[in-house]
Amino acid sequence: MRHAHSVQAVRAAESELMARLPEGALMQRAAAGLAAACAALLAGRGPVPAVRPGRGPGVYGARVVLLVGAGGNGGDALYAGARLARRGAGVAALLLAPGKAHRGGLTALAAAGGEIIETAEETATDPAYAAHWHHVERMLTRADLVVDGITGLGGRGGLRTGAARLAHAAEADKVPVVAVDLPSGIDADTGEVHGPAVTADLTVTFGTHKPGLLVDPAREHAGTVRLIDIGLDLPGPAAAEALQHADVAALLPRPAPESDKYRRGVVGICAGSARYPGAAVLCVHGALRTGAGAVRYAGPGDQAVVARFPETLVSSGLPSEAGRVQAWVVGPGLGEDEEAGRRVADVLAQDVPVLVDADGLRFLDRDRLRARTAPTLLTPHAGEAARLLGVEREHVEAARLTSVRRLASEYGATVLLKGSTTLVAAPDESMPVRVNATGTPWLATAGSGDVLSGVAGSLLAAGLSARDAASAGAYLHGLAARHAAAGAPVDAQDVAGALPAAWRDVKRG
Repeated sequence: MRHAHSVQAVRAAESELMARLPEGALMQRAAAGLAAACAALLAGRGPVPAVRPGRGPGVYGARVVLLVGAGGNGGDALYAGARLARRGAGVAALLLAPGKAHRGGLTALAAAGGEIIETAEETATDPAYAAHWHHVERMLTRADLVVDGITGLGGRGGLRTGAARLAHAAEADKVPVVAVDLPSGIDADTGEVHGPAVTADLTVTFGTHKPGLLVDPAREHAGTVRLIDIGLDLPGPAAAEALQHADVAALLPRPAPESDKYRRGVVGICAGSARYPGAAVLCVHGALRTGAGAVRYAGPGDQAVVARFPETLVSSGLPSEAGRVQAWVVGPGLGEDEEAGRRVADVLAQDVPVLVDADGLRFLDRDRLRARTAPTLLTPHAGEAARLLGVEREHVEAARLTSVRRLASEYGATVLLKGSTTLVAAPDESMPVRVNATGTPWLATAGSGDVLSGVAGSLLAAGLSARDAASAGAYLHGLAARHAAAGAPVDAQDVAGALPAAWRDVKRG
């Protein structure tokens, strides 16, 4: 499990550790890890080719430019730069806040032969300094590596003009960028990006992940993330967490010798319509491929379902008349008419776990949902989440972590917010939000959400909590898409068909 902690928790842990260590020891630990990661990248052992054609791999002779702000991340960059300079790199530090740069770090870099250049932020728009800024931008475009130490954990809002110019110069010429702890310009706690921000190829983070490194849109700026252990003690729940293979394997149900279909879990599916019968088929497909003991289908797509999956127990009446189930999935392709609303209400009136997706989300009554005693799992995409919250879609996409927490709290339900990183929030705000990134851009295809509903619904029927069913379901679903795609386009049926391969992959660890 990968854990991500809030800025407040990290600072408290750092303060406690610094009180027990010699002065400056913690920064030296961080700088040593940062320098090692930079050296590995320069040697060709990183996420991008880091040395220009015609230059040999390694630290010796490499051109490294440090972007240094006023915070501790700037100090980490300076000390790491000193280590690289002692190994033969040509290191230059551009100081965006010369009077506030870390004194010890500056001394160390100067002693190692590094160059220190004052490039004060306030001169960025001054015509008198135009030649100077042109010179430092040229330095960046000729560098083999840029280290971003502009802002620290407390940074808020986008980069200021000068910092943004330097970041843009490196990005425009595709110079590899290593971010110190997190890319400057992103919000560490929320993953929000309010203005220009550094886009890193590698982020070297210390002690623990930060939520912004896991959650879009900030995650897109982080590149590959490498965690360096500096000895922080971070007790208590994290702000966010990401499951790994072993975590999912521990959650997945396994039938015992005495199992029957009811012990394995019977999932009810109320999906599809005369207009969208395929949604019912895909939802059933996902459920069957995720180990449901049986699937009961109730809805107008019964003929399409039984033609594709004859093992399904079908009926065309109300869901409550379909027979015994351990959980329900309602909504995919259901339509927006009065009959669809009646079916959603009928499902939610039953005292079993319910997953509500797609069209089903249109018929939710917040107070009635909060009054349910059985668990409820909502699975909106950004547009549906925006409608539930009464905001614009752009607001949800820009503030995904805040939005999923708010949805779970207001509706008293577990919420799976779909996207390039899927977020799962429980109504209990003390529980970490779970982040899943196993998917692939090829998963953005019609019907893939219907398959996910079937997957998570099957896990609900098997007895998993709404939070675990959503988290494990999203993980399997994304992994199945990777198996199915292998670098090529896929459709939703391909994803469902690859679920057993994803299951075996997780179980193998």
